[in-house]
Amino acid sequence: MSSVSDFDPSRRRLLGLGLAGLGALGAGPLLSACASSAGSGNTPAGGGITLQSNLTGAAKSGLEKLIADFNKLGKGTATLNTVATEIYRTQLPTYLSSANPPDLYTWYSGSVANAYSRKNLLLDVSDVWQGLGDYTPAMRNVSTDETGKQIFVPMNNYWWGFFYRKSNFAKWGVQPPKTWAEFLTLCQTLKSKGIPPIGIGLGDTPWVASAWFDYLNIRVNGAPFHRELLAGKQRFDDPKVKAVFAKWSEVLPYFDPKGKAYPFQEATTALLAGKTGMFLIGTFLADATAKDVVEDLDFFQFPIIDPAVPVAEEAPTDGLFASAKTANPAATKALLTYVASVEAQEAYVANSAGIILPAHPKAKAAETPLVAKGKAMLAGAAELTQFFNRDSSDALQPTADTALTRFIDKPDQIDAILAEWQKNAEKVFKG
Repeated sequence: MSSVSDFDPSRRRLLGLGLAGLGALGAGPLLSACASSAGSGNTPAGGGITLQSNLTGAAKSGLEKLIADFNKLGKGTATLNTVATEIYRTQLPTYLSSANPPDLYTWYSGSVANAYSRKNLLLDVSDVWQGLGDYTPAMRNVSTDETGKQIFVPMNNYWWGFFYRKSNFAKWGVQPPKTWAEFLTLCQTLKSKGIPPIGIGLGDTPWVASAWFDYLNIRVNGAPFHRELLAGKQRFDDPKVKAVFAKWSEVLPYFDPKGKAYPFQEATTALLAGKTGMFLIGTFLADATAKDVVEDLDFFQFPIIDPAVPVAEEAPTDGLFASAKTANPAATKALLTYVASVEAQEAYVANSAGIILPAHPKAKAAETPLVAKGKAMLAGAAELTQFFNRDSSDALQPTADTALTRFIDKPDQIDAILAEWQKNAEKVFKG
């Protein structure tokens, strides 16, 4: 594994289940130190297009295969230019606002894409989406900006859920819950057996707590309110937000007390060793897990709290958007159309060591029962959220880290915590 700094939710790709091909949670284990010879990102001569990418390792191989196949179609000539993730992240605004920008970019949907679209930097690809009728409404929604036009084409995503070992649940005589009441009963049962029911890994990875806030908010108040809150259109000291923490307080006694001291990687180890019962985490927990242990993993959906609230799921989605200033919009849209196809996504999966979940609902992945279950859960969701910082910003994430870890320590101070969170959030929104 790379350093803790690599475990950054803002650049997390799917590190799916059963293989450990990508190492750290960023774009891959071997970040390219510099750009290729096309390092400026300028559009190649002859009407070609450039795809600027931060994907490395196995993911880069998959993308290279996709580009090679597209170039054989005669609809344009694409060149792949790979840049180290941290360089890419800081340079992305410069790329997009330059006079002669790269045509396309690997990145993710959510607030970042919307922010660029708000500045008129992204190509409107609504006409591409007219041919993507197989995609779910939820996937279309995460690819749509606030004006209603599509500005993103998804390639892959992954899911979050409560992961557990099937053999341990069988040994303990418990079943996965579906409702919040059943979840509380499960926690009580495990605790009575001397097992800390819920793993958590906050040491050096405090962002893990944001998954709890995200899920509780979308279960209690719904995804639209959640997005508005993270966009600064609602307040963190609103009674609706306080209600989220009231629900969270019901399960705080069941958290592993040791989980505040170590990062999520060690929380994963504790789960696999049977030292905790379950863990709310993304599928990347299995990246460095032995295959025989992965086969013993299962997950259940975050329990339903209010049946009247449309079900949303956390499904960080990665893909491509394009520059509004592309010199060759026809070829750019042709590549985006190809990227969205079953053929392209299956080839990408096959050449990426088969460890990612394709965005196209008809594209086949390495569908173990676990992957098939995750795919079905996302397909059945009314809406998809991304993750706290993807639906807000990297700048807002530290305010969540501070507020949520403080709440876990001192839940009786919730009013002061939310007031301080609102104050800190306002500083971020005001820039």
